[in-house]
Amino acid sequence: MERAQLADFLRRRRAAIRPTDVGIAGGPRRRTAGLRREEVALLAGVSVDYVVRLEQGRSSRPSTQLLGALARALRLSDDERDHLFRLAGHQPSPAEGAARLARAGLLRVLDLVGAAALVLSDLGEVLAQNRDSLLLTGDLTRFDGDRRYIAYRWFTEPAAQVVHLPEGRAEHARRLVADLRATAGRRAGDPDVTALVRRLRAASAEFARLWAEHEVAVRRTDRKTFVHPRVGNVLMDCETLVTPDQRQQLVVLTPADADSAERMDLLRVLGTEEFPATAQS
Repeated sequence: MERAQLADFLRRRRAAIRPTDVGIAGGPRRRTAGLRREEVALLAGVSVDYVVRLEQGRSSRPSTQLLGALARALRLSDDERDHLFRLAGHQPSPAEGAARLARAGLLRVLDLVGAAALVLSDLGEVLAQNRDSLLLTGDLTRFDGDRRYIAYRWFTEPAAQVVHLPEGRAEHARRLVADLRATAGRRAGDPDVTALVRRLRAASAEFARLWAEHEVAVRRTDRKTFVHPRVGNVLMDCETLVTPDQRQQLVVLTPADADSAERMDLLRVLGTEEFPATAQS
């Protein structure tokens, strides 16, 4: 671990990010053009004290998970992210790291999109969300183990289905399985995919039945109703943009009618306080 260089790199990257690049209002009283330490801490989900110790070269070696969070907060490019890992004494592409970090280009687009948007892996793990997405669905990046996969939560946890209308749940389940089947075909022999499918088949009879039907369909466009506990039903059009290697997707959610647009406006006013845990499941 190169503590002095790591500290210098983090300080300079923080100074290079404009607040508006990450959705923070600049304001007339800012004394610096870059981010404050407390803003980096908030974006990365760590304590301000830890950011201070990192920037002063006094910290213990950060984990790959924490480095990934810092890379997202500071909007590092792929090369900068690799450099960050090396300075901290880790391999640039640790076993789970590369696949579980949203691409830098997608993160920049996420900041610029004026609608709810999220980055998904091709296995259905939410890698990053912007504020509107958080307001609509809660934090979907917080899960560990198999629970981080949308399909696994859907088929093993009834609470995961409450954000969808009952009459649309069967079709949504079919689409989840068909999309995972497309990924399995594209990544034939990949142990991560085959192991996830095996665990899902063992955990859910419904998944096993749908998997046996061998339907294949890549998720591209969709219209779905989100049942929000604070503002009611929100009808959204979903557009999916896929990276060239098809390993990550940018999903953009826009209101499908005027009523849903008004409900999203209300959510922005209400903020994320007291977001029910069941909705985040």
